[in-house]
Amino acid sequence: MDIRQDSNVALFPSQQKYAHQTVLDRKEISAIMNVYGRMVAAGMWRDYAIEFAKNTAIFAAYRRASERPEYRIEKCPAMQARQGQWALKGEQGQILKRGHDLSAVLAPLERKLIKLVD
Repeated sequence: MDIRQDSNVALFPSQQKYAHQTVLDRKEISAIMNVYGRMVAAGMWRDYAIEFAKNTAIFAAYRRASERPEYRIEKCPAMQARQGQWALKGEQGQILKRGHDLSAVLAPLERKLIKLVD
């Protein structure tokens, strides 16, 4: 008996559709969410969105959910051999930092969290 002909069995969707999708691994998500959590605690950000596409993976951070993202952290593996696969983009789409290392790209966000104590 062929399982495909049985009307009571639903086949699992093909994973081929997602085979060439750019994603963030656990270590990368952890580093980004660490910064995001501290920005939320400081009252600077309130929402985020993650988009996985064929060529890029994007983490967008919002001040408010109804606005454009204040910052976008983009992973583009095609740029790895050139300027680095990581980019930090501002609200208007300008590239603020680009590099091979995620922690170096997140450094400008880390600086916003530093406050002087008297």
